[in-house]
Parts: sequence; structure tokens; C-alpha cells
Amino acid sequence: MFKYLKETVLGCLAILIFGSCQNNPKYDAYLFTYFVGNGPGEESIHYALSENGFNYYALKGNQPIVDSKDISVSGGVRDPHILRGEDGFFYMVVTDLYVPEMGWENTAMVLMKSADLINWTHTVIDIPKTYPENFGAVNRVWAPQTIYDQANGKYMIYWSMRHNYDADIIYYAYANEDFTGLEAEPKQLLFKTGACIDGDIIYHQGKYHMFFKNEEEGAKGILKAVSDKINEGYVVGTEYMDQTDSPVEGSGVFPLIDTDKYILMYDMYTSGKYQFCESTDLENFRVIDEDVSMNFHPRHGTVIPITAAEKRALINKWGGLDGAIQSATGEGVKAMNVVVDEENATIYLPIQDEVNAASFDPAFEVVPWVKMETTGPQDFSKGAVNYTFSLADGKSKTYAVSLSVDHNPVLEGYYADPEIIYSEKEGAYYLYPTSDGFNGWSGSYFETFSSPDLVHWTNEGVIVDLKKDVSWTDRNAWAPTAIEKKQKDGSYKYYYYFTAAQRIGVAVSDSPSGPFVDSGQPLIDFKPEGVDGGQEIDPDVFADPVSGKTYLYWGNGYLAVVELNEDMVSVDRSTVQVMTPDETFREGAEVFYREGKYYFLWSEDDTRSPNYRVRYATADSPLGPLNFSKDNLVIQKDEANEIYATGHNSVIHVPGKDEWYIVYHRFNRPNGKKMGGAAGFHREVCIDAMEFDSEGKITQVTPTLKGIEPIK
Repeated sequence: MFKYLKETVLGCLAILIFGSCQNNPKYDAYLFTYFVGNGPGEESIHYALSENGFNYYALKGNQPIVDSKDISVSGGVRDPHILRGEDGFFYMVVTDLYVPEMGWENTAMVLMKSADLINWTHTVIDIPKTYPENFGAVNRVWAPQTIYDQANGKYMIYWSMRHNYDADIIYYAYANEDFTGLEAEPKQLLFKTGACIDGDIIYHQGKYHMFFKNEEEGAKGILKAVSDKINEGYVVGTEYMDQTDSPVEGSGVFPLIDTDKYILMYDMYTSGKYQFCESTDLENFRVIDEDVSMNFHPRHGTVIPITAAEKRALINKWGGLDGAIQSATGEGVKAMNVVVDEENATIYLPIQDEVNAASFDPAFEVVPWVKMETTGPQDFSKGAVNYTFSLADGKSKTYAVSLSVDHNPVLEGYYADPEIIYSEKEGAYYLYPTSDGFNGWSGSYFETFSSPDLVHWTNEGVIVDLKKDVSWTDRNAWAPTAIEKKQKDGSYKYYYYFTAAQRIGVAVSDSPSGPFVDSGQPLIDFKPEGVDGGQEIDPDVFADPVSGKTYLYWGNGYLAVVELNEDMVSVDRSTVQVMTPDETFREGAEVFYREGKYYFLWSEDDTRSPNYRVRYATADSPLGPLNFSKDNLVIQKDEANEIYATGHNSVIHVPGKDEWYIVYHRFNRPNGKKMGGAAGFHREVCIDAMEFDSEGKITQVTPTLKGIEPIK
């Protein structure tokens, strides 16, 4: 009882300090609580602030506001739901789960309580241990949330739970008086066929509206159930509330301050983004993504309105100068590759070669609580320029800002697995990459880029969209390869081999920039005889200048080859051969011919590893046998320049010259390595020169930031 009285006093004191009224606080901003991923250290509670509900900025440099190991049994927490209580306290509930060790099974949730949004008490509730008789077989306790039951004067916690391997069901229980446990064992809250998770309840116009993810087989996304009562009688609607065909989870609804509008947000977990939708009736929603920005990548979280005093307290605690510079958007800046070194107070701005260094404005974007003292164009032609940033309390920090003309990466945005060809028809080079930046490599379309000089690239648009153009699958668009073929009548055809759903398809066009028409069926959807593991991915097409035959190579975990028929859209299955180089082979084969030798390049390790790199062998035939040099590394990481995971390459040479270039992907610089496993689908394309010694051996390439100069 003394503990409860003490917390009540603290709650009243918090109200006085923050200047808010219990029944009618004056809201000034929004607090977003979220976690960031499934990897080590990513399952933790993060904070972000917004002044308008649309533009969010991470606090504490997007680092956790509490240590997950201090509040959980597993070492990780997910799905944070925050609630402003009726008693002046804040309540947060989270899933107690550490996916890297536990997979997707857990048994506990964490109940948290705070008077100031900064200092939190916590209690772990393990459901099977607490209620062994009826819930001893529970192996999932996911996404808890809290709502205040006005009729009963209690806080109701609700969450999804699974017994054995039955369907996930949404349950509820009331918290005890001091929010350290449950009053009684859980009861089922939502009754429906099939699994359901991630419930979120909001009271609107006399009704309780529960948004939840429908997990039935073949289900689309977020449904809504409505009831007159908070803890029973929910009737499930038939219309989906989310406004996307992509997989979604973790819906959350919050009102916009001083308006009649609500925001429905949800985690598009395979697309690597959040989507915001607006509504006035909680029935009809429209997407407003163009109005929304975040300087972080959230996973399943919630938003509450906060007062000006609460906002100031959070900024004073976690809103310092470090991490305040969000980006530089000046024309010609490669914004994704800006390096802010807080320790040494320097900013490195990679720029395009057309930038006028003598009069250049980086156009820095900073968080709202920081002011930029240095503004307008500056003269960078003589070296670094000092920029000063300050807080409202007078604290300031000065950075030395320098420019560097960097041609790597060659494409702006996340792209990977680059294939390159030279088109005789167009007299230009064409890049065919994987569209990257999607969680779990879940992209569904391909683009192409053209260039006259290997440095300046033009996006020619989408050439194959699996969801629109391919009948046999709509997922995992990876690692294409392409070839130009001159026809007997002097015209040209372009054959595009691509990975989709771990199979290989082929599409054809009359132009290297498409559009390409899919053949209507997979070309490679089988494993060669004797191969048990691996995947049917990463094709490479090669026209042998000696025999005139054309071959298709492929494989992850193994390397196989087959001869293409004259139509280029079918294969001679009798010619399939396995020619895996050695134990270093992982994927991404690339074959080319130079001065009587056939070169076979491949990627070693995992694309999520900083050590992803390229090796090679040679042969006297496109079918081997392969000959290995003692030192056969082609390219690998350069830690001194923070260049990592240099792999999955193609090779191009300048027509009529013995001038060769390697085209490869790397982790995003500078953020890639910090992303953990997610770096493996946040990659960017680079080009560097490749040379040979007098014996025809490849001289190991050092990856560069500068890249190459435009070729002539």
C-alpha cells in the first residue's frame, strides 16, 4: 500500500511539473515508441518526437532508452505500446522475446510504469508459469497493449497468445492496482475463425474499435472488430483497413491534436517501411505517405500526444547535439553516403562532379530542437568549412565540413547484384540490378539504368514487375542477367534472365531498356542431378565467342551450367553440368572471356557478412575444368575506408580495348555495418577498374570511394 501511495504522489507531482491537467492536458507534440529489427540489439524500446504527427525524429541517436537486458528475461523486447494513464502515470507493455536465440516462440510480456516517460519500473509476467493449469502449453505471448476501462476503473491488458501450435488468439486480463501483475487468468477477447494478432483498441463515438492483423491462411492484412463493450461482443468486419497489398502488421491508431482526424499506421515489415493513413470515421482511410518522414526505420510501435513540458523533458534528456544532423540535401550531394563523425566533429559530403565547390550550400537538415548557425552558400574550394549548430540552452558544436567528388556508388538508392552489358544497338552501357532496400530481400520489380560513360547513369524505369508482368510468381525479384543478340535480319533482341521465388525466369524485349515480356513459365525450376541443397538463383548468361554457343550458369551453394537453345528462352536439359568451384563458392557466378581464357568469378560468404567477397578461377573451356591460382581473391572489404561486403559482381570491358571494369555491390556506407543483418538488403552498386598481370591473372582490386573517371 505504501508503494502505491508513493506512486500516486509521484504521479500528482508529475502532473504539476509538466503543467498538464488530468482530464484536459494541452498537447503540443507526439511521442513514438518503437523497436527497430530482429537482429542482436535491435529488439529494444526507442523514442522519437514529432511536432505535427507526420515528421518524426529519433531521440538519443536512435539508441534504446532502456536496456532490454535489464527489463526482460529473454534479453529483447518488441512491440512497445504506450498509454497515458488516468492517474498521471504512463504505462508501457512490451513483448519479452529475443528472436536471434528464441525464434518466434516466447512465454512472457513486460509491464512498465513511469511518472515522467524517462524512469520506468518493470515487471515480467510469464504466462505458463503464472497460470500453469490452463495456460501451461502457451508458447507465444505477443504484442500486449493497455487500455483504461472507464466502467470498471481498471487498466485492461490485451495481447495475442498461442497454445501448442493452435491458432493465435487475442486474450485480455485486468492489471492489478500497482500494474505489477494480472488480477486473474486471461480470458478470450476476440472470437473468430483463424489466427489473429496485434490487436489495437480505440474508443470512438460510443464504440470500441479493435484493429488487428488477420492471420488466417490467405488473409490480406488488417481487419476491424467493433463492440459496445470494452471486453466482449466484438463483431468482425469484412473490409480490410490497410491500404496496401504488401504484408502488414502492428497497426496503431492515434488522433491528431485539435482535429477530427485519426491516423492508422502499420508496419509494412517486408517492405522496410511504415505506412500512414488518415480517416475521420475509422472506416475510410487514405494513404498520406507523401506527408510522412522519419529519420529511422521503425518496427511495430505506438504514438501518443504529449505536452510541451513533456517534450522539453525528453529533449533535455535525450535530444543533444550529437545525431542532430539528419542529412544534406544540396543539389549534387549523395545524401545516403554523408558521413557525420561526432567524435572528431567532421562531416564528409560525397558530391557529384558538377558541383561548384566555390559556392555551395549543403542544405543540412537538422532535428527541430537544433539551430544551424552557418547558413547559405560557402566556399569549399580551398578545403573544409566550419559549420556551427546550437541548442536553445546555448550549447553548440562546430563541425569541419569537407567535399569529395565520389563516383561510388554509381546509382542513387539501394541496389544490388548488378549485371552490366554494352549495347551495340544503342552505343551505351546498361545496368540491370536487384531493387534493394526491402526487408528480407522482398523486392518485386526490376529497373534498368543507361550510361554513355559508366559514370553518369539515367534510370530507364521498371522493366519487369513481378506483380503485373509475371504469371508464375510475384515475389523475391533478385539477381538478373542480360544479353544482347543480333538477329539474322540485323535487328537486336534482348534476353533478360531473372530470379523470382527462388526460380529463374526469362523475358524478352526489342530494346535494352524494355519493357520485357515474360515467357510465362520458369526456365530453371529444378536441381541438377546429385545436388540436394542450395537455391536455383543468380543466373549468368554467357555467349562463347569461340563455339558460338550460349550458356546459362546459376546456383547458390552449387554452380550449374546448361546450354541455351537457339531460341534463348529454353534449355537443353541433356547438357546440364555441375561445376562448383570449391568450398568458397556461395553464389553470384560471373563468366567472361579474355585472350583465350575463360574466367569464372563467384561470391564467397553471405551477403549479410562484411566479409562477402569475390574469388575466381580460369578454364580453357566454358565448361571447365577450373584452374585455381593460390591467391584468387578479386575484391574484398577495405576496413580503412569502411567499405564492406564487396561482392556479387559482373564484369564489363570497353569495346575494342583491353580495358576492364568490375561492377559489384557493397553495404551502404557509412550505415551498413551498423545495420547488422539488414545491411544485406541495404546495398549499393559500385564500379572500379580491374587489371590483369602479364600471365593473365586478375590483380586484386581495392574498392574505392572515388570510383572511375568517365570512359571515352
